[in-house]
Amino acid sequence: MTDNQKGILYLIPVPIDQNSKESVLLEKHKKIVEDLDYFIVENEKTARFYLSALNLHKPIHQLNFKVLNKSTSEEEIKNFLPPLLKGFHVGLLSDSGCPAVADPGAKIVALAHQNKIKVTPMTGPSSIFLALMASGLNGQQFKFHGYLPSDKDERVKKIISIENESKKNNETQIFIETPYRNQHVYNDLIENLREQTKLCIGLNITSENEFILTKNIRDWKKEIATDLKNKPCVFLLQS
Repeated sequence: MTDNQKGILYLIPVPIDQNSKESVLLEKHKKIVEDLDYFIVENEKTARFYLSALNLHKPIHQLNFKVLNKSTSEEEIKNFLPPLLKGFHVGLLSDSGCPAVADPGAKIVALAHQNKIKVTPMTGPSSIFLALMASGLNGQQFKFHGYLPSDKDERVKKIISIENESKKNNETQIFIETPYRNQHVYNDLIENLREQTKLCIGLNITSENEFILTKNIRDWKKEIATDLKNKPCVFLLQS
């Protein structure tokens, strides 16, 4: 690092299972994280928990944290740049999995590019891609929709729309939902998708209770009960 050189924004993956203390970092990446003093995080508590589990060579209380979540304003985010502009490397951590994918961290990444700051991603787990890998659905053509509408009527319209899109383009359609709304989404899928449409549910991915299963809607309807409430889940469908 030199005075006239900008720092690097490192995108640091964390375990998908927030109860896990195991590192998901390659050894060469862990060495980089050990030298960082500045972090931009979605949740400071979970970030401190994970960094503590890495057994860094410096006390956690000596590290500098800035919180970037869905409530952080554009003006606040601009205030996260000074360390990078002064030549200090900074780590970006999501609450779960890879930062900046279905995650507010994408805003600071975009700002880094605008300011000609180098962005370096580290290898790590993504529930979206792990679910796709294990689904048996089309991994050559796929589309990620993020979250579906919270309003039931709008959500049903979106479900029908992406099913038609899947059939037209031969694409796997992927989306996620907040855990407390998973059951409502599942019920809407079962009630509104065609019986031959394939649905994959990826639940608690990478945890001891991991569940990933693909069946057509006709067979999902035969299930006595599918309890998804308050569990992290990824949905994939192909018509």
